[in-house]
Formats: sequence, C-alpha cells, structure tokens
Amino acid sequence: MAAPLSRWLALGVVSWLSLRAAPAQGPPGGAYRLGPRDLLRIEVFEVPELNVDSRVSESGDVSLPLIGDVAAEGLTEAEFAARLKQLLEARYVNRAAVAVRILEARSRPITLLGAVRQPGNLAFPGRWTLLDAITAAGGLTESHGDVIYILRRAENGLTDQLSIAVEDLLVRGRPEANVPIRSADLVNIPPRVEISVYCLGEVRNPGEIRFKSTDRITLLAVIARAGGLSERAAKKIRIRRRAGESLGRELVFDYKAVLAGREPDPVIEEGDVVVVKESLF
Repeated sequence: MAAPLSRWLALGVVSWLSLRAAPAQGPPGGAYRLGPRDLLRIEVFEVPELNVDSRVSESGDVSLPLIGDVAAEGLTEAEFAARLKQLLEARYVNRAAVAVRILEARSRPITLLGAVRQPGNLAFPGRWTLLDAITAAGGLTESHGDVIYILRRAENGLTDQLSIAVEDLLVRGRPEANVPIRSADLVNIPPRVEISVYCLGEVRNPGEIRFKSTDRITLLAVIARAGGLSERAAKKIRIRRRAGESLGRELVFDYKAVLAGREPDPVIEEGDVVVVKESLF
C-alpha cells in the first residue's frame, strides 16, 4: 500500500539504466550552469596568482586577480574555463591551461526532506552520492521508512523519479543503490507513520488496529490482527471506505476465496472499516 505521505512521489520511476549511465562527476555532460553563490575552484598552471577559490556574485560575475570581474552566470565549468583561457592568452600568456571545478552549487542546491536529522537545502559540491547527501544532512532518524525517493528536474522541465530501498543502501551496501546526486535534486525519505483501520463484527478482537505505513496492509492481515473470524462469521466481508467525511463506498469480498488464493487479497487503506457480519445460517 502506498503511504499517504509518499503517494505524491509515487508517480513514476526512472529506469536504472539511465541513472547508472550518468557520470559520477556531477551533472551529465557538464550540463550544470553556473549561478549566483556558486563556489568555484580555479587553477591556472601558468599563473599561480589565479589559483583561487572564488564565489559567483549576485550579479553573476567572478572577481579574479589580474583579470577583474568575469561573467560566469549561465556557463558550464568548461565554458567558463574556456573564457578565462581566452582572456589570459589575450593579455598575459601565450598559452594557458585552465581548470574550473564547482565546490558548492548554491544556485541550485539539493533538498532533503523527511526523516533526516537536518532537513532543508544543502550546498551541493558537485560530486556527491546519495550516501554523501544523507550524511551531510546528519543521517536518518529512527523513524525513517523503507524507501528513499529522488525527484530529479531536468532543464527542459521534465521530472524523473527514482526509488531506493534503505536496506539496499545502508544494510546490504549495494553499489547501485548509492546513486550520484545532481544539483537541484529533491531527496525525500518519508517517515514511518501509524495507520489506523477498524475491524468490527464477528472477529475475536474487534476494534481499532494500528499498522506502520511501511507494512503491507491487506484484508487477511487485518483479520489476523483481529484474532481471526468467530465461528458465526459470514463468508462475505465488507470494507467501508471513506469518501470525504463519510464512509461512502462499500467493497464486498469472499473471505474463503481470498484465503484460498482464488481472489486477490485486497489492500486496506487508512481509515477503512472492515465489517464481518454474522452468518444467517
């Protein structure tokens, strides 16, 4: 059953192949565009004075020794390095080898939500994995659920989503679960919450039954938690489902057919009322 807190993220799953093909060194194809507050490391072998860490200003420029202010906003690392190379070769040296690397991508930070100790935006250094991001947010809280969702927005406005099992990442340590993180990613770790359903009528322990949101909650699980059916129980079981403020829908299932596997075991949702009536015969 999809938990209510994570249902808004359960709209689609991006293929593993597309994510595993992405390079571990930041955004694919150097697609990240520099923006205000990004911190850059600039290295010029021929001009040691330019080996500095410098932040892009709010106006989109980088202030450098010898050169002054250079427009950087909207350029990739490679494009900005090419611009610096052109300026240096026009003014100071015959040939320049320039390297530019993002230390913090503050113009497009990553966001961690849910069951982490320090949720919010994180300045992205450009070369993080999922485990790096979770560690930077203080790690998971004890209430974390079983799945991590990564919502990824492309520059063309399209959105992809990936779901990672917490056990694969933290317990089994599977390398494919520790995916590269990109700038502007939203990482959501929904916490476990308690879900209440009700079982009334001919069961041994009628009343409210609580499940964790990470449990698979089905009709058979509810009946089992209620101690099983009484000897007087009818074979038809009704599930009354909320529609707004009222129990607007009633679903009817054949208990023996479900138990025998001839019919699927229906999923129970938050607030459902399972009613087991007394048999007339």
